[in-house]
Amino acid sequence: MAVITLKGQPINTVGTLPAVGSTIPDFLLTKSDLSDVGKHDFSGKRLVFNIFLSLDTSVCSASVRRFNEAAAKLDNTVVLCISQDLPFAQGRFCSAEGINNVVTLSAFRSKSFGQQFGVTIIDGNHAGLFSRSVVVTNVGGVVLYTEQVPEITQEPDYEKALAALK
Repeated sequence: MAVITLKGQPINTVGTLPAVGSTIPDFLLTKSDLSDVGKHDFSGKRLVFNIFLSLDTSVCSASVRRFNEAAAKLDNTVVLCISQDLPFAQGRFCSAEGINNVVTLSAFRSKSFGQQFGVTIIDGNHAGLFSRSVVVTNVGGVVLYTEQVPEITQEPDYEKALAALK
């Protein structure tokens, strides 16, 4: 379990992020066309997992915009923007914002993702949503970098996450 805060108030997650040097677990998430994808669908690609509460918050939407800009400059890398938002909402957001360099994925069908990655918030008003986190892997799925943002209202350290890909 990890302790993070929301406006200074402590809240807990179900576990901890995968450790640097470990291999990410397989996962099942849903794309905007309602098809399901897993780890094997991104085989041979470096991955940046941008995990967050909801696109309906300013910090979460800012992280998607920022990673969308960065993704256009990354070779052999896929940025996965993951939340509990429905695929329809994710699609509307991306259309309205001109987001087309990241892959939005929803965990609405598979609650195991939050458990496997240790990001599901287990108490407070945000219970069931994901903590703001970033996980970066190499082409073999080995974790190069992780960050669970300690205060939900803060953005992740984009520079450190992207530097892990160099």
